[in-house]
Amino acid sequence: MGEAQADIAVIGLAVMGQNLILNMNDHGFTVCAFNRTVSKVDDFLANEAKGTKIIGAHSIEEMC
Repeated sequence: MGEAQADIAVIGLAVMGQNLILNMNDHGFTVCAFNRTVSKVDDFLANEAKGTKIIGAHSIEEMC
């Protein structure tokens, strides 16, 4: 296994997941975000998470 890129990973980009990810990012954590509907990951990174250190994953395997 390679070096971890994120401090923590969160599955789910509904309202609670997005706010949790943004809050952790604001407190200095690098967060990996995954959602079952992968287009939500791209939308989240392009909008709410734009300009942050948040990492998007399109599969569970990508998160590991």
